[in-house]
Amino acid sequence: MAEPRDVWPPLPRTAWADTCATLHMWTQVVGKVRLALAPPSNHWWHVTLKPTPRGLTTGPMPFADGRSFEMSFDFVKHLLVIATSDGTGATLPLSPRSVAEFYADVMARLNDLGIRVRIWPMPVEVPSPIRFDLDREHHSYDPIWVERWWRVLSRTADVFEEFRGRFIGKSSPPHFFWGSFDLAVTRFSGRRAPDRPGADAITREAYSHEVISAGFWPGGGAVADAAFYAYAAPEPAGFQTARVQPPAAFYSRDLNEFILMYDAVRTAETPRVRLLEFLQSTYEAGASLGAWPRRELEREGQLA
Repeated sequence: MAEPRDVWPPLPRTAWADTCATLHMWTQVVGKVRLALAPPSNHWWHVTLKPTPRGLTTGPMPFADGRSFEMSFDFVKHLLVIATSDGTGATLPLSPRSVAEFYADVMARLNDLGIRVRIWPMPVEVPSPIRFDLDREHHSYDPIWVERWWRVLSRTADVFEEFRGRFIGKSSPPHFFWGSFDLAVTRFSGRRAPDRPGADAITREAYSHEVISAGFWPGGGAVADAAFYAYAAPEPAGFQTARVQPPAAFYSRDLNEFILMYDAVRTAETPRVRLLEFLQSTYEAGASLGAWPRRELEREGQLA
C-alpha cells in the first residue's frame, strides 16, 4: 500500500490576519514572562518558545523556593496551560478576547499560583505597538486557522530538526521567536563576526558569531504571505546572486534574505524534500562563499 501523501494546508495570511495579529501579542505576553524569569542563555535563546506536539511552551522557569513552572499553548484543545513543580496549575481558554483581557487573566492566574513577575507591557518588533493592558484592538481568535498554522509550524519544526541533524557544529534548536513570530534554526561557523556599528545589546549578541539562519513566518511587510527565509550574517560576497534550490526561491533585496514562498513548498509532490532543498542549498551557498570550515562542521556524506 502506498504511503499517504504529506499534505500541508493552505495558509493565506488574508484569511486569518486578525487572528494572527492577536495570537502574536498573546505569545509576546507569555514570552515576556520567560524573558523576565529564565536564566540567560547564549544568543538570547533563553527567551524563545519551543515547539511541542500540541503547541508552544516556555519550558521550565524558576520562580521561588526552588520551584519551577511552565506555560504552554495547547493549540489542540485551545488552552494556555500553566503547570508548577508542586502540582498546582491553571488554564486559560484560548478564545476571542482582547489582548488586554488576555494579559490581565494571565497575570492574575500567575499571581494566584504565587508566581510574582513583572513584565514590560509594550510589544516589540511590530509597527505601532499598543501596550498589552490597553490593547482592545486585537481580539480575534479563529481556532480553525490557528490549528492550520500550528500544523504548518509543526511540520516545519520536524524538517528543521532533520536539517539540524546534518550539522555537527554549533546549531540552535528549532525555536520560536515571539518578537518576530517566526520559527528559526541557526548554524554557526564557530568564528567571531565583525562588530556591528551602532547595534543594540540584543543584536550584538545575536550576531556576535558568523551564522547562517533559516526560518518560517506567516508573512507581513515586504513579503505578504507565508514564506520560508534564509540568510547569512555577515553576508559573503556573491551570496545575493548564488544559485539556490528550488527555482522558485529568490533573493529579496528589501530583506537581504532568500525567500521561498510557503505555497511553493505546500504544492510540491513532497513538501519535506522541497524545503530541505532550500535549506541545504542556501546553507551551502553561504558556507562556501563565506569560507566556512565545512569539513569540520558537517556530518560525513553531507558535503556537496
